[in-house]
Amino acid sequence: MGKKILIINGHPNKNAFNNGIAIAYKTGAENTGAEVKEIVIGDLQFNPNLQFGYQKRTELEPDLIEAWEKIKWAEHLVWVHPVWWGGLPAVTKGFIDRLFLPGFAFQYKENSVWWDKLLKGKTARIITTLDQPSWYYWLVYGRPSVNQLKKSTLEFCGIKPVKVTYIGVVKIATPEIRNKWIEKVVALGRKQK
Repeated sequence: MGKKILIINGHPNKNAFNNGIAIAYKTGAENTGAEVKEIVIGDLQFNPNLQFGYQKRTELEPDLIEAWEKIKWAEHLVWVHPVWWGGLPAVTKGFIDRLFLPGFAFQYKENSVWWDKLLKGKTARIITTLDQPSWYYWLVYGRPSVNQLKKSTLEFCGIKPVKVTYIGVVKIATPEIRNKWIEKVVALGRKQK
């Protein structure tokens, strides 16, 4: 049995190119014997608003409970999402807000600014699509979506290493270029990294 991989598709539209990317990674991983599960955030039924912050617990909907079981099961998380306004789609951010909670993903230490990282031992890859060159997103904007997901969420909770693949410029890509990207993602899936 290969690695346990969870693909999390953060694009709310399942007809988007991001879905093809998720399928490509799954194809590559399964071809090498990996066990793959998926979460398509846009298909989940849940309130993305963490209404009370951490002051009062909001009970998890059944789809979020199932999603958390998949996250706990996985050894490697693959996040596929577009960059919108420099960040994650709102529903993806809401998914993180609702699930990556104290006692689940991390735990603050009493009377301290430090915390325990409860997701240690897992690795991740972020595959993000852009409508600008990746170098421009990095140099001009400081890659805010990557900083948020990689550093402020995944690494904060103990997931390391977190590798990043940029795909773009999507809006002007020809079918030939898109096919090359799909082949690249299939190869990433085969490597299970």
